Amino acid sequence: MPTVVSGIRSTGNLHLGNYFGAVKNFVEMQHHHDTYFFIADLHSLTTHPTPEHLYANVRQVLAEYLACGIDPEKATVFIQSDVPEVAELYLLLNMNAYLGELERTTSFKEKARKHPDNVNAGLLTYPVLMAADIIIHKAHLVPVGKDQEQNLEMGRTFARRFNRMYNVELFPIPRPYVFEGQDMVKIPGLDGSGKMGKSEGNAISLADAPGVIRKKVMKAVTDSGPTIPNQQKPEVIQNLFTLLDVVSTPDVVAHFDLQYNNCSIRYGDLKKQLAEDIIKFNTPIRERIESLLADEAYLSKVAKLGAEKARASASRTLKEVREVIGIKKFY
Repeated sequence: MPTVVSGIRSTGNLHLGNYFGAVKNFVEMQHHHDTYFFIADLHSLTTHPTPEHLYANVRQVLAEYLACGIDPEKATVFIQSDVPEVAELYLLLNMNAYLGELERTTSFKEKARKHPDNVNAGLLTYPVLMAADIIIHKAHLVPVGKDQEQNLEMGRTFARRFNRMYNVELFPIPRPYVFEGQDMVKIPGLDGSGKMGKSEGNAISLADAPGVIRKKVMKAVTDSGPTIPNQQKPEVIQNLFTLLDVVSTPDVVAHFDLQYNNCSIRYGDLKKQLAEDIIKFNTPIRERIESLLADEAYLSKVAKLGAEKARASASRTLKEVREVIGIKKFY
């Protein structure tokens, strides 16, 4: 069974874009692969979160992924910092990661440009930590978005480099996991362009209350309306119909599509319907999130189980790495 490793951001509040873009695929993946899903709290330290925010965000994300259907009995769900073996492998891989290749990564250059006052070593070596996260479980497949493809390629480079330097075949070379066809849906934001994202301020969180959802949807960007029958929908309007497609019934979509095509559509009515359908979709997940956040004992149990399973895998790999390198105890 192929091993799949995927990091989960630790900034809190999954949104519809996350769910339809990846999370529902993770839920399906856990039934067919040996899956490791980790909350990347060490990665987030490059942005210097406060201790209170770091802990609260990790807790929130853990509850949200469980609420979406990740099963800790089927998948290994853990917090990155609970597996210290990752940090040691990160250190060892750093010895064979070179300044020039790290400085050339697109993600480093973009973040350094946006935050010139916070160009820290963790930011520079982010791809090395990502590689350690992946290869410590000898992953075969890694689900990644476009923004992380280069970092994964560097992870592949580090795995090859280690194997070559020590003349071993210790690490499989991980491949990107591509979601095919309708399994990967790009959910647009409410601002009329691009994809939904928390940092863009155009997202609907799975934990949003009904009143918050209604307020956000009613502020969604639209135009002045169609003037020619059957004219092509501009991006800002097509975005609303894309959201309808994923949360509403086909007859609702057909109803508003017909109104658009005969130039009788009222965007206020469309938004009201869309908001109610999003609420209907979100409510079971939101209620499950709230229930999980109230059950501290269960969250602790899940985190402990995940840490034990992840450390068992990671320690086996690290033991092999130490032996290959020549790090041996004298006692």
